[in-house]
Amino acid sequence: MRVDQYCKRAVVAIDGEADICEAARLMRESHVGFLVVFDKDDPRRVPQGVITDRDIVLEVTALEIDPHAVTVADVMTRDPMIAHESDDLSELMRGMRLAGIRRVPVVDGRGSLAGVIAVDDVIDVVSAMMGDIAASIRTEQRQEWRARRSSPSMSAVSQPSQ
Repeated sequence: MRVDQYCKRAVVAIDGEADICEAARLMRESHVGFLVVFDKDDPRRVPQGVITDRDIVLEVTALEIDPHAVTVADVMTRDPMIAHESDDLSELMRGMRLAGIRRVPVVDGRGSLAGVIAVDDVIDVVSAMMGDIAASIRTEQRQEWRARRSSPSMSAVSQPSQ
């Protein structure tokens, strides 16, 4: 399974020069807790970093720093883990687990921002697969039961010999 099959293409991104209030507002309006950071002068929007709602709380709000005085670039995680569209999904999940992260920007062959993959996306995929597996097992059991029920050798109950 490749990353490009499961990543979300609708990415919410922000310029690193934006202030923290703008980032928080964008997160609220977009109903996300993760933004990919890019340089506004880069037409390809190559990811420069990421910022989360947790970063804002821990690095700005909890320290009582004026959010208008701090830029996204000041708080973001620089050089984040990046996935390529062609990467193997299970290998990426292993790397994310080891790094302790839940979301990763996805880039295309040119390094341009193409999407975001989150652990939640993979949970959805794995859950659907597990449902399909369980349904397959139930179907097989029903078919076996029907076959046994209609079989002449199974319809007569054999009595133990005395």
